[in-house]
Formats: sequence, C-alpha cells, structure tokens
Amino acid sequence: MIKRYFLPRQLHPFAWWGWALALAVAASSTTNPLLLAGMIAVACLVTLARRANSPWAKAFKLYLFLGLFIVVLRVGFRIIFGGGDGPTILFTLPEVPLPVWVRGIRLLGPVSLEAVLTGLYDGLRLATIIICVGAANALANPKKLLASLPGALYELGTVMVVAVSALPQLGDSLQRVSRARKLRSAPHARTRRQRLGVVETIIVPVLSDALERSLALAASMDVRGYGRAGSASARDRAATLGFGVASMALLAVWSYRHLAAAPDLFIWRVPVLSTLLLIAGVAAAVAALRVSGRTVRRTQYRPIRWRLAETITVGTGIAAAALVQWIATTGDATALFPAVYPFRWPELTGPLLAVLVIAALPAFVTPAPSAPAQRRAEA
Repeated sequence: MIKRYFLPRQLHPFAWWGWALALAVAASSTTNPLLLAGMIAVACLVTLARRANSPWAKAFKLYLFLGLFIVVLRVGFRIIFGGGDGPTILFTLPEVPLPVWVRGIRLLGPVSLEAVLTGLYDGLRLATIIICVGAANALANPKKLLASLPGALYELGTVMVVAVSALPQLGDSLQRVSRARKLRSAPHARTRRQRLGVVETIIVPVLSDALERSLALAASMDVRGYGRAGSASARDRAATLGFGVASMALLAVWSYRHLAAAPDLFIWRVPVLSTLLLIAGVAAAVAALRVSGRTVRRTQYRPIRWRLAETITVGTGIAAAALVQWIATTGDATALFPAVYPFRWPELTGPLLAVLVIAALPAFVTPAPSAPAQRRAEA
C-alpha cells in the first residue's frame, strides 16, 4: 500500500495552489525575518523536490530574483525617503532640500537602523508571498489547472492560464536565445553600439518569442473549445444570478463585520455570526458555480484524481497557516512581529519551527513527479 502511494505521478494542481496560498497567508501574518526566510527556504525545498521538467517549473528562479529585487527596492525607498525615523543613526547622506509646499517628505539625510529594518521586514514579507505564488506556478501544470476548473470559470481560467504562463514562457525564451548566442560565439559588448546590439539580439527576440508562445497557447485553447459555453435556460440564469447576488451580499456583510470588529457571540473563541455568514456566502458561491457550470459540456483526457497525497498537501499548508494565526491570537504575538522601536532581535521559537516543519512535509510525504518527466529532468 505504501509503495503504491509513492508511485511517481503528477499531483492535482489545486493541491499545490492550496498549499502555496496557505503558506502565503501565513507569510502575510508575520514580519519575523527568520520565519519569512524559513518559508522561502521551504518553498524552494518543495519546489526543487517535486517540480517536473517543464518551462513553468524552470521559471521559479525568476520569482527568486523578483523577490530579491523587491527587498532591495523597499529598503532603498526607506533610505531615500525618510530614512531617519529612529534614534539609532547608521550613517548620514547629504540631504536634498525640497520646496516648502512639499511637507512630510525628505530626500536622503540621516539613515536609521529602525527605518532600514522596517523596509527590510516589509519587503521580505511581500517577497515571500510572491515566491509562494511562484512555487505554485512551478509545481502545478497550468493546462491541467485549466482543465480541472469548474465549467463556470472556464472563460476566466483561460485568461488566467495565459497570464500565468507568460513569465515562464519569458524565462524559457531567454534560455533559448542565450544558448543561440553562445552557439554563434557572439562577442562581448564593449562600445555603446555593441551594447545596443545586445539589446536588439536578446531583449527584443525574448519578448517577441514569449508573446508569440502565449498567443499560440491562447489560440490552441480556443481551437479546442476552451471557454465556450452552451445554452442556458431562463431558470438556470435566474438561479445563477440569485445565488451570485446572495453570495456577494453575505460575503460583503462578513467582510464589514470582520474589518470593523463588530460585537459577536463567541463559542470557544469562535465568532458564531461571522462564521455563519462566511459559510453561507461560500455555499451560495459554490451553488452559483455549480448551476452555471451545467451549461458547459466538456470532457477531459486522463483527468488527475484527487487522492490522499493531495489532501495531505493542502492539509499541511492549512495547518501551517492555522498555527500562525493561533500564535497571533493566543500565543506570543511578539514572536511574529519583532519590535523595531526599540530594536529587538527576532527569535525562532518552537511553535514557529513547527510551522516550517509542517509546511515542508510535501517535499517528503508526496509522490515524486511522473517517471518520464523525472528522466528528462535528470538528463
């Protein structure tokens, strides 16, 4: 039974997206740089262990570079605009005088440790969320993701697949153009004219090739009937509209109560009214999708079944996010939000280590990618 469970196969794309989004929710609930760096390491570990040989899988490093760029940009903005917020001054830059009517903005000047740390924590949190999304994009097959979507979301799914596959196509095009330049033994750019030639021979072919491949993907999906809807009766349209309006109204009321911290009846620290509104809104949305999906008639070649490995994958992500929320409400919240004023060294406590261990389980307790894809990756 255990050997059959670990037979190489491709996991359901919804499982990887559920795990990654849950990890992103956990990352959005903390500014602890040690925990955020651990989540990035977990995302890299799971991606390297369970990705296949495909263009979208190879583009994961682009998300890492994007995350690094976000951190550097966020810290740079804190240094350039108002970097002196704090008593611990690291260094002083020559301040640029601004007009009187520009109040509250300062260019350069003193740079404090507190301002740099604030920019670092915020940038690292956003970078972690983006890397989690990149991990989902590298692990899940976008075509299988579109094929697994409900019929009511097929038109939106087509747009999403083309948009999500644009960055992987860009990375694949960059690799192919770089290999072609190496085979041609292109000389190194020394003069300005040669540098402009590099732009013409690398950037322009990469962008045009990525655009053409994305358009070809959209055209192939249109030819195969993706996004086409059948006929719907007046009763189905009325039911879809009613369930949709009810879902938006219930979720809007729940959002207002949640953001406004409205009084509620608590049972075991669970808000009863807000929970009922959330459940009713989600149920109405599912009913609307189910009724609307009746108009789409489609078949799927060799669909990916939802099995125990998918449940474990999503469960580990949800458990990690739930543990972070539990620490924020009932545990030591200072571990999730280390103090900057005054500065306090961040700590990685036992519960936070448990979050990382739980989130990293899919790298070990899920089947490896399919055997042909794995052999191509090793080659």
